[in-house]
Amino acid sequence: MSLTFDLERRPDPASDERRAEILANPGFGVYFTDHMASATWTRDGGWHDGRIHPYGPITIMPSAAVLHYAQEVFEGLKAYRHEDGSVWSFRPEANAERMQRSARRLALPELPTDDFLASLRALVEVDEAWVPAFGTGETSLYLRPFLYASEAFLGVRPANEVTYSVIASPAGAYFPRGLKPVRLWISEHYARAGVGGTGAAKTGGNYASSLAGQLEGIEHGCDQAVFLDSATHTYIEELGGMNLFLVTDDGRLLTPELTGTILEGVTRSSILELAKDLGLEPEERRIEIQEWKDGVRDGHIREVFACGTAAVITPVGELCWDGGEAPSTAGDEGGEVTRSIRQALLDVQYGRAEDSRGWLTRLA
Repeated sequence: MSLTFDLERRPDPASDERRAEILANPGFGVYFTDHMASATWTRDGGWHDGRIHPYGPITIMPSAAVLHYAQEVFEGLKAYRHEDGSVWSFRPEANAERMQRSARRLALPELPTDDFLASLRALVEVDEAWVPAFGTGETSLYLRPFLYASEAFLGVRPANEVTYSVIASPAGAYFPRGLKPVRLWISEHYARAGVGGTGAAKTGGNYASSLAGQLEGIEHGCDQAVFLDSATHTYIEELGGMNLFLVTDDGRLLTPELTGTILEGVTRSSILELAKDLGLEPEERRIEIQEWKDGVRDGHIREVFACGTAAVITPVGELCWDGGEAPSTAGDEGGEVTRSIRQALLDVQYGRAEDSRGWLTRLA
């Protein structure tokens, strides 16, 4: 039976003035809307108790399984205001399916796609005023669905009680300095994920494991770290939270193939579909880090960019490692291909271009 989400309105919602103040400069992941969505799963009862209720602290027992065994997964997607005032999301079904794959890998229950979409609609409907206006730059309402083992027990086994929630945060550009190339550090001592592990799942542990490499990069004057395969430290995988693309001088768009250690990004898969529209030949394969180093030096690799839901597409500048550096191909704001793909995605998301692939789903 499908979930329904009963509404409990917040008695003290943000005033119109306070909300307008926040929306004028929302940042990213700083402010949150008045409400959140929740539902519970139990082994005997399945999914039940769907509700929209005031955003606020979550009460869990100190022995809750998620705190000890990290049994949790999450998603990230956005709601966009179109010119006619309607609110849409970009490929939310793909997020629902990825959350199901992640849940399967973490031995969590899978939330049906219809229930996932219903939770987004229910939350956006009550907090629609928090969706930034059309024409206010790259603003949106960021949606964060997540699942976690809430059963109170100590013991290594799948939890018998799991909580699902969605919170929402008005968002500006992920990188506040604008479309400026990021400087990347090759993480040679840390790996984000290993073969047979959870690299293909969107789970918090993968992001936690990337932080040491990111800090190492920051210590060397870089913005982010790029991780290599854990077995040979030879092949490019991804950043801590973004997929990578390389544009060649013969019109190919290269990206590391999915090996089970790389998260299958929704933006990544969308770019692969858009590539041919822009005269590019998409190619998924294993890419050695040396090919990147040599390619930007000899001109074979013309552009490099990273992509993800939060930042959309970000040009990559210098590539650095212990004892060396490869030059940037990005200029001040990324190359022509990077900018073209980015604009094509944004135009669909904000309703400025025809949605010929049926990627948009109306939420309100």
